[in-house]
Amino acid sequence: MIRVQKVRLYPDQTMKNVLDDLCDYRRYCWNQGLALWNDMYDSSLILGDKKVKPSERRVRDELVANKADWQYQLSSRCLQLAISDLGKAWKNFFDKAQPDWGKPKFKSKKAPRQGFKTDRAKIVNGKLRLDKPLEIKTWYDIRFKGAKSLEGDLKVVSIYRENDKYWASLPFE
Repeated sequence: MIRVQKVRLYPDQTMKNVLDDLCDYRRYCWNQGLALWNDMYDSSLILGDKKVKPSERRVRDELVANKADWQYQLSSRCLQLAISDLGKAWKNFFDKAQPDWGKPKFKSKKAPRQGFKTDRAKIVNGKLRLDKPLEIKTWYDIRFKGAKSLEGDLKVVSIYRENDKYWASLPFE
């Protein structure tokens, strides 16, 4: 059984910059993945070949192979989880049991809610610890408030920014 707790994060200025960068990076990965997915899908329809049909793995491998130098300073799990969510969105789009489900759309940086996911987060001494990229030297744990009980295994954590406040959904099993 999974129990989710929504907590308010209180990052220092360094970690605010890191969280903002990760929110921007997830949006960038989603948009790049969606553009690539659309191109692959269109070419598979034109050629009529199901072997060139896009998949989560094919899109992810293509994006990882074409990573720019600046992308190595950010978490690689952010890219992988964004493409995983994109794959789920495409799967739901083609599911006939969900007729009101729409085609995946590009994300805007003007949206009031920006966020990212990570499966490498840990709770250490009552603070949230994110996975640190290799080349970064200054890294801090993030204090939070609002958790009732921190027992169980931590699953995929969603961190998002709304109205210049940072929140996290902590799913425990």
